Amino acid sequence: MIDIIILVFAFLLLLIGLAGAVVPVLPGPPLSYVGLLLLQWSGYGEFSAFFLWAWAAITVVVTIGDYFLPALMTRQFGGSRLATVGSILGLLGGLFFFPPAGLIIGPFLGAFAGELLHNRQHSKAFRVAIGASLAFFFGTGIKLIVCALMMFYGVLAMF
Repeated sequence: MIDIIILVFAFLLLLIGLAGAVVPVLPGPPLSYVGLLLLQWSGYGEFSAFFLWAWAAITVVVTIGDYFLPALMTRQFGGSRLATVGSILGLLGGLFFFPPAGLIIGPFLGAFAGELLHNRQHSKAFRVAIGASLAFFFGTGIKLIVCALMMFYGVLAMF
């Protein structure tokens, strides 16, 4: 009976982790990884130690990278610290006020506004906003792939 309860929680965490790959408030890869661990502990997942350690490393790299990628990409496109902060604030504001389109528009507008506050050149602010948007799409894509693969292995282990 306990095994079934753990199995249900594992599957829910894998689902929430997949959603968290897109919704920035939820830590998608860590939640998915905990789902894999619960599958292992339930007895349904017969993962090797190497498999679990490899996914732990991937989870850590993707999670840390997701925090630094927007700043790096914004800087790469010539953006200021205000553009980076604007991108993050735009992402959160877009998430809460205009879901789901706000997830796409928010980082762009936030980075654009932040760079305009720092440097009043519209062309540079636009280029920086494009960089911030690309960082969001790239980071989200990587998280989505990682969480989808963990979901795949989790479902495979369940059956």
